[in-house]
Amino acid sequence: MDAARRALLPTEESQELLVLTAELAEKELAPRVSEYEAAGHFPREVFRTLGHAGLLGLPYPEQYGGGGQPYEVYLQVVEELARHWLAVGVGVSVHTLSCHALAHYGDQDQKDRWLPEMIGGDLLGAYCLSEAAHGSDAANLTTRAVAGPDGIYSLEGTKAWITHGGEADFYTVIARTGGPGAKGITAFLADAATPGLSAAPPERKMGLRASTTAQVHFDGALIPAERRIGAEGEGFAIAMDALDSGRLGIAACAVGLTRAALEAATAYARDRIQFGKPIIEHDGVGFLLADMATRVEVGRAAYLVAARLRDEGVPFRKQAAAAKLYCSDAAMQSTIDAVQVLGGYGYTTDFPVERYMREAKMLQIVEGTNQIQRRVIARALTRD
Repeated sequence: MDAARRALLPTEESQELLVLTAELAEKELAPRVSEYEAAGHFPREVFRTLGHAGLLGLPYPEQYGGGGQPYEVYLQVVEELARHWLAVGVGVSVHTLSCHALAHYGDQDQKDRWLPEMIGGDLLGAYCLSEAAHGSDAANLTTRAVAGPDGIYSLEGTKAWITHGGEADFYTVIARTGGPGAKGITAFLADAATPGLSAAPPERKMGLRASTTAQVHFDGALIPAERRIGAEGEGFAIAMDALDSGRLGIAACAVGLTRAALEAATAYARDRIQFGKPIIEHDGVGFLLADMATRVEVGRAAYLVAARLRDEGVPFRKQAAAAKLYCSDAAMQSTIDAVQVLGGYGYTTDFPVERYMREAKMLQIVEGTNQIQRRVIARALTRD
């Protein structure tokens, strides 16, 4: 780790954590990524390894088995994982998002009962907010939870675009318990084994093929009242709060992917000789690489500013939206540029940059499209 990266980590322990992450990624992720992505194989064993290494619960309290790390450290770990395998970096971010509702809004009994297993490494989570007709317009979701006289909720509806759908051990589900709009929405924690909860076959995606994405169906799934997180009507606020943090995870993933594209393109440009010298020495190529390197530095700075605000308990919604917007757009442009640097080779599967380009597009969509991020930022400006 170079001196600049070391300086961004607040303690010697966090520096060692990032070195450990890089070593684990080289050993466990790098040898699998090409094969698993080509086959669309979900790397469940990789997540178990990460969990046993303590990397699935980094930002959560040590008393529940978490790492007790500030968000600025956790996000740099996510960046490192995404640099080696974006599907895994995104998976860790989604798992962390899935634990957010219970960790921040659950009562003490709920946290004592379920949180240690959720962040301890053996269980993997999924976050069920989006629906086929209500992605960006989440306040109008239609999945409904009806409470019976015994206090047990019956869930009916379908969630769409769920990362880890069908693979997760638990689902944080946002459903309607009341009237229309945001005030009629409630959060629940559902066990994957709940009767009436099922997943459709995985979507066939352009990229991140090793990351399972599927619809999740609730057909009279019975959820006890003790698994409701917060009061009825608080679910939308809980979901939006979780997304602020989740957007930072995606920003960190985007910086990791940009790094991967930069490293692949730089290595090629150093070796490729044209007109008597390496193409990296030609301005047309060197300037592309310089822009990519700049995006890495600016993107990381953006997500770290937001993370430090979060760690200090200061509102950070605008900064999180800006970081997600900038970093994902930067990843898209950088992966396009990496393909250009490699020329015809960049368009073949012999090099990973074509996969990086396909993967980058997802980052502009997930956890709120970049158009939604602009809307969040614009709304904040009316209040500043």
